[in-house]
Amino acid sequence: MAGSSEVIERSVMLPVGAEEAFAWHERPGALERLIPPWERVEVLERSDGITDGDRVVVRIHEGPIALRWVARHRDYQPGRRFVDDQVEGPFARWVHTHAFEPQGPTSCRLIDRIELTPPAAAAGRLAVPLLRRRVERMLAYRHEVLAADLAAHARYGDRPRLAIAVTGAGGLLGRTLVPFLTTGGHRVVTITRRPRGADQVGWDPTAGRLDAGRLEGIDAVVHLAGEPIGVRWTAARKRRIRESRVRGTRLLAEALARLPRPPRVLVSASGIGVYGNRGDATLTEASPLVDAPPDFLVEVAREWEAAADAARTAGIRVVSTRFGMILSPAGGALGRMLPPFRLGVGGPLGSGRQWVSWAAIDDVVGAVHHALMTDGLAGPVNVCSPEPATSRALAQALGRVLGRPAVLPAPAPALRLLFGEMADTALLGSQRAVPARLLESGYRFRYPALEPALRFLLGR
Repeated sequence: MAGSSEVIERSVMLPVGAEEAFAWHERPGALERLIPPWERVEVLERSDGITDGDRVVVRIHEGPIALRWVARHRDYQPGRRFVDDQVEGPFARWVHTHAFEPQGPTSCRLIDRIELTPPAAAAGRLAVPLLRRRVERMLAYRHEVLAADLAAHARYGDRPRLAIAVTGAGGLLGRTLVPFLTTGGHRVVTITRRPRGADQVGWDPTAGRLDAGRLEGIDAVVHLAGEPIGVRWTAARKRRIRESRVRGTRLLAEALARLPRPPRVLVSASGIGVYGNRGDATLTEASPLVDAPPDFLVEVAREWEAAADAARTAGIRVVSTRFGMILSPAGGALGRMLPPFRLGVGGPLGSGRQWVSWAAIDDVVGAVHHALMTDGLAGPVNVCSPEPATSRALAQALGRVLGRPAVLPAPAPALRLLFGEMADTALLGSQRAVPARLLESGYRFRYPALEPALRFLLGR
């Protein structure tokens, strides 16, 4: 017997007309863009659209359990309405209606209405309040992302959409950037070691191979690929970190420079580690780089940025995005912090006085998009919030958001024992960087303050 039914409805005003808001949902990446980062959901297969009979298959991880969910689209009315109907999954019934009500030529109201029935009567009566809170939390996240994404793309509504090649599309940032771009109407080609389709270009930076001819006619390139740095550095690991960044960037820049029609812009990843450990000094893109002692991240970042020189010489606008700590519960530093903080055993690193330059992942994506679309922006660009925080302030804000104490510091000697050289450079070093060039060029941060950023990212 099915459990008791529940109807959940939530609406949001969107800053574009109904036709454009509807079109956003029809483009590749819409589902990925709307999945909250705290949910463990994999998209296994999908049709090309949301018309009647199209379907999507996802796998949802609930602790050790993996659930398969199949939804079919129906009641397709272009510009006005479509419905997702569960045909296989955890609920006795799930019907999600998306309705778009015009409010004039440049705005509309999206109404999400979900009718759900838990699978069993007794369990259903207990589960409904929890399900309601979970669904409302999901819809709040989706509406905030959708409204902000539409506004970001609308700012460049008079500009043509681009063909953009992306390396590192499978990484933490790439998995968020690509659906943001495709839902905005841009075409994305991924540069990957294992090309499998028409919109994938093969490369092997280690072997010096890149199918550069497939990049002819590309308008822009975003280069994110690089070996992760958040593990203990052995000599072999340090070599891979350096080579993956320097060799890969040089290969890509030289190949783009040789094209008969090179792209107009290359946005190439870098890091605020280029500044070194600078204590309480406020660092902008105009701040001089330290001469000595250059630690490993300083050396790598300098070589990384210099490796794009061939593209600069060829007249390609090169933007070196110096990323700070990218906050997302789906991975990276925040993903690693969450388990101990949820257990109430989290706290600041070392003394807690060192500065952390951070940015919510949606602002990192927004900054990359801004760099792509802003013709006058070139050279180094700090990609971090205008409000850096100390390690202690970061721990305290995360503790408040999770409702947990955050008073147990990780002592510096223990960090050095666990992580070796990486601890002093990447965990205990202090960079108080601010995004002067982003702000001067007109970028508007979605989440300039730390606690609101964490509440958005964690659905709290």
